[in-house]
Amino acid sequence: MTLDWKEYEKTARAAVAEGLVLLKNENKALPVSEGSRVALFGRMQAHYYKSGTGSGGMVNVPKVWGILDALKLENIELNKELLDVYEKFEEENPIDLTSGFGSEPWSREEMPVTDELVEAASKSSDIAIAIIARTAGEEQDNVDEPGAYRLSDIERDMLQKVRKHFGRMAVVLNVGAVMDMGEIEEIAPDAILYAWQGGEVGGLGTADVLMGRVSPGGHLADSIVKKIEDASASGNFGDLKQNFYKEDVYVGYRYYETFGRDAVAYPFGFGLTYTSFEISNAALATSGTLSGEDLQKARFTVSADIKNTGDASAKEVLQVYVKAPQGALGQPVLKLAGFAKTKTLAPSESSSLSVEIAPYTISTYDDSGVTGHKNAYVLEAGKYEFYAGENVRDVALAGSFDIEETTSIEQLSSQMAPQISFDRVKPGNIKTGDGVLPEYDIDTETTPSLPLRDAEEAKADRPECKPYTGDKGIKLRDVLDGKAGMEDFLAQLSDEDLSCIIRGEGMGSPKVTVGTAAAFGGVSPALNGFGIPCGCCSDGPSGMRLDSGARAFSLPNGTLLACTWNTELNEKLYSYLGLEMSFNGVDFLLGPGMNIHRHPLNGRNFEYFSEDPVLTGSMAAAQLRGLHKSGVSGTLKHFCGNNQETNRHFEENVISERALREIYLKGFEIAVKEGAADSIMTTYGPVNGIWTSCRHDLITNILRHEWGFKGLVMTDWWPNLGNVGETVNKTAFSRIVLSQNDFFAVCPDASVNSTGDDTLSALESGVITRGQLVRSARNICNVLMTTNAMKKLMGEKPQVEIINRPEEEELTDPTDVTYYKIEDGTVIDLSHVNTKPGTSFAMGFDAEQRGCYIIELVGGSDLSEYAQIPVAVFYQSVPGGTFTFNGTDGGWMKVERKIVLSARYGVLKMKFMGNRLKLKEMRFTYEKSCENANIWTDFPGYIIG
Repeated sequence: MTLDWKEYEKTARAAVAEGLVLLKNENKALPVSEGSRVALFGRMQAHYYKSGTGSGGMVNVPKVWGILDALKLENIELNKELLDVYEKFEEENPIDLTSGFGSEPWSREEMPVTDELVEAASKSSDIAIAIIARTAGEEQDNVDEPGAYRLSDIERDMLQKVRKHFGRMAVVLNVGAVMDMGEIEEIAPDAILYAWQGGEVGGLGTADVLMGRVSPGGHLADSIVKKIEDASASGNFGDLKQNFYKEDVYVGYRYYETFGRDAVAYPFGFGLTYTSFEISNAALATSGTLSGEDLQKARFTVSADIKNTGDASAKEVLQVYVKAPQGALGQPVLKLAGFAKTKTLAPSESSSLSVEIAPYTISTYDDSGVTGHKNAYVLEAGKYEFYAGENVRDVALAGSFDIEETTSIEQLSSQMAPQISFDRVKPGNIKTGDGVLPEYDIDTETTPSLPLRDAEEAKADRPECKPYTGDKGIKLRDVLDGKAGMEDFLAQLSDEDLSCIIRGEGMGSPKVTVGTAAAFGGVSPALNGFGIPCGCCSDGPSGMRLDSGARAFSLPNGTLLACTWNTELNEKLYSYLGLEMSFNGVDFLLGPGMNIHRHPLNGRNFEYFSEDPVLTGSMAAAQLRGLHKSGVSGTLKHFCGNNQETNRHFEENVISERALREIYLKGFEIAVKEGAADSIMTTYGPVNGIWTSCRHDLITNILRHEWGFKGLVMTDWWPNLGNVGETVNKTAFSRIVLSQNDFFAVCPDASVNSTGDDTLSALESGVITRGQLVRSARNICNVLMTTNAMKKLMGEKPQVEIINRPEEEELTDPTDVTYYKIEDGTVIDLSHVNTKPGTSFAMGFDAEQRGCYIIELVGGSDLSEYAQIPVAVFYQSVPGGTFTFNGTDGGWMKVERKIVLSARYGVLKMKFMGNRLKLKEMRFTYEKSCENANIWTDFPGYIIG
């Protein structure tokens, strides 16, 4: 297999351009004409955010193409005097990059500008482009404050002065998710472009759009409200203990279109191009019987003609919405039912698109029994109308049909019901509208609730298994080849073996690719001896996190990719990522991330797709199909209800069964059924009284029994286990065994009970059974048999060749890293290390005694004492600054750093950036007093002889 790096970059760059959303474009502000004189404002022009932070953003790249970098390549004249002012500001006010995980500021201090500076720039420029940037990350939500969700005072002042002095002005938003648009609208720039976070080639894709080579192709995956107080989940988000999802199924546009369109500044699905389109001849065709038991076999097809009526080439999206009868349940006025995107249409060119929709897609879940079909997906009696258009507001009726009698599409059972009743919204009386697309007053009803019974059901689910036989010589390969049955194979595993296989190992386990998130499966010598490979997981979803410092490709974030509304493009991009994973020995990406954008302030919205479950599930399914084409897979996360980052480990989400089924589980269901998902990760937090990692009804009843999922389920990293209000810990592995959550992620050493889990004691006391352990082992082994890890164990390692990667980028083999046992007094010989400028060296650590160590790096040079030879150093991809050597006239010099080895395994990487350095050794000295230490602490370097 061959990965053409140029095609990889080209596809990612195309995805960036196709995901950028143009909200406004007046006065012919964009595109910028060649030869134009451009004034760039905003200090973040030189600090492009390729992604948010946390596990979804830690992708090691040699260069990030920012907007300024890209515009310097264009045939335009950038205002040099203004650039010089910003460069001087940067020198005097460098950005502090020392913020830790989960504490990154949402924005960086903007450079103040004067009227004189802006006026002078306007006299020598044709257009101003102002760049506003925001990051995002794990463990913290955004805040409705200046410099976060809103503009800072300095940003607002800058934009106001630019507007005052420039006749043409564009604002580019390099952000992870939507931000407040009120102040920006008041300033009234001519153009507003959401550039999102486009990965390492984000600036290049943005420049393609700014210069008009590509028309912006993005449509919003979220509604943008005028005021944050009007957000559909406002008042029910942000509590540190418990959040009630009172908006129920009325999330985002489903809320605004039903109860208050005036709250919206830009509607769901909105996006401009550099041309105009006409959508005509929208029509609905039905096939099959529209009544009785055969209704579920019917199909509805909405088709339309799309013509480019402007003077630029572009793509357009056909969005199809359904208006269901209000019935007894109550309904959002419109719900997305499907979509399709044209190819690039030249001026005057036309295309015909069609979207096929199944009855199940437009059905509604009855969790109360008010329709006479409790715990079933139903189509209530009445008229169903389909609308087609370019966003949720600009739609036209395509056709309708009537259902005479309320019909059950799929009968299910009550699962995951809240144990606490609360009032949820529903439509009341019609307040406005012409009867076609009306608005309703807000009414409420009591959410059905039930006592917790999941633990009892989990204990009663006791699958049988064959008795323990001991080693009969059967290898997992024999099962793969059909020479033996899986049950006979698993009967060979001892109870100790089964307790090991439900432990993931990491982070940075040496049993898989160095610096990755986890190893699972064959984590002990005994398991490996049975031919069970170790599967390798790497953080994602916007590219691989390789803490060895190995180069990986940084992809656009989830929100941008959803805004493409292009499943084919997503599939193609992720097929390239799959080849890159194969090259790096990674079997599972920990992504796609697919939780719902329930509230604009959720800190992890950048990593997820949309406020809509159909768009979310379609994008995730496409990305999985791309990974599968290349022989690897992804892990859907976070299953489910992870819609707030603040206190996410403990904050309880209280959600009705209907909202779970129609909103928060629906995207996962689509990805399982349409993307053939084989790996899923549960969340950190609890839903309706139980931590999701321990919910039998979620993992076994819904996922496996109802949806037919055949894969494995893993926990998030080091989660709490248990019920809300009871003792919660991280060692009750019996709880995940009962739920059929297959392995706990992660343990320092999975081959032994390194965390004190209760697996074997629970087995001995009868809390869990051997059959339940075998069940998880079966799930794990069934998936592992299909992986590259299995092929490698069988001597059939897939060979991936990377071509057309720039020569200046090092090509590190992440599988070729040596692990060293670290203890007090360890000395590692480094005399063999190649220290040529631009090269790097990675080593793995195995520190059984964790804590603080002093690292002494000894090196030297024949240069003079005034020479400076820096060595950049990273631990787990966290920069530790530099070991800076001076010339030693042939002698040796020692540079020290204090480092905290908080996990057993880790990776340290050194990158050499100076000439004529020789290394001698690295020494570790254990230091006990490190309670308040950071990862890195500087020590001086000094000559030792």
